[in-house]
Amino acid sequence: MIVVEVIMVNDQVRDHYDVVVFGGGAAGLNGALMLARARRSVAVIDSGAPRNAPAEGVHGLLGREGMPPAELLERGRAEVRGYGGHVVSGEATGVVRTGEGFTVALADGGSVRARRLLVASGIVDELPDVPGLRARWGRDVLHCPYCHGWEVRDHAIGVLASGPMSVHQALLIRQWSADVTFFTHTMPPPSDEEAEQFAARGIRVVDGAVASLEIAADRLVGVRLDDGTAVARQALAVAPRMVARAGFLDGLGLRPVEHPSGMGEHIPADAAGRTEAPGVWAAGNVTDLTAQVGAAAAAGAAAGAQINADLVAEDTRRAVAAARAPYSAASEARNSEQLAGDSRHGL
Repeated sequence: MIVVEVIMVNDQVRDHYDVVVFGGGAAGLNGALMLARARRSVAVIDSGAPRNAPAEGVHGLLGREGMPPAELLERGRAEVRGYGGHVVSGEATGVVRTGEGFTVALADGGSVRARRLLVASGIVDELPDVPGLRARWGRDVLHCPYCHGWEVRDHAIGVLASGPMSVHQALLIRQWSADVTFFTHTMPPPSDEEAEQFAARGIRVVDGAVASLEIAADRLVGVRLDDGTAVARQALAVAPRMVARAGFLDGLGLRPVEHPSGMGEHIPADAAGRTEAPGVWAAGNVTDLTAQVGAAAAAGAAAGAQINADLVAEDTRRAVAAARAPYSAASEARNSEQLAGDSRHGL
């Protein structure tokens, strides 16, 4: 919820910015950092619910390996504020195009105007309806082996079939452990080719729906099937359906569409982060469903630079138009110079 709460000491939330950034994760904060360093007025609107909050540490990020996600974001917010950027706690409820910019509606009834927008609001993980699954998410129920594989290396790992990428996920997980079991759950059994691959890699296949997880001493110890069978496991990998957090963009005609991979819904954007809506960029998981923290941060930085370049082009067009206007200050100065000629004072 947006309660426009100023985080920076002596900061005052303005009613107009060059850029409003939706989302205070790696993509949003790095985009805001680039813009603030480019001397743009920028505000980050953050709901305070990062996707990786349950994880103990961020992995695969050079120089920050294992850092708790909350600490990484705290540092990022401080860096953005250090260059004059604003970070506000809250949530946007809608956006409309007004004149040459946008008006962002806030959940507390207020609004903020902006010339450009950067959408870095992330995604929601939709998990299979298995009792106990959500409570273990980000702990011993995992989705990304590059994020968590090292921490469960050589463990007894299960893979819960939940979508089109589950077979690929099981083959990946095999890199971290020789003890991998694939639970078909409610999905079709592996194809003949997939079954051959599993057999060759020593991945066991267990048919039947998963009814619940077995927990002991706050640790996953097994998976129980509908027929009562219990299979000992120490970690469980699940490929969630990932859906962009973008309902507030409906007023711009920007709506999540199915990702080509079948893994969920995203906001399409080009390599520079530009969406189909003029003046709106996207970065991070909201457009790239599989981006890790480092990739999301890089995309945010790239989008921030592109937004600044777009604003520079607009500022230049306006300056040229103003200079060409018949009664502009620049035109008057030129006319005076021509009329005065050599009679100017001092000549």
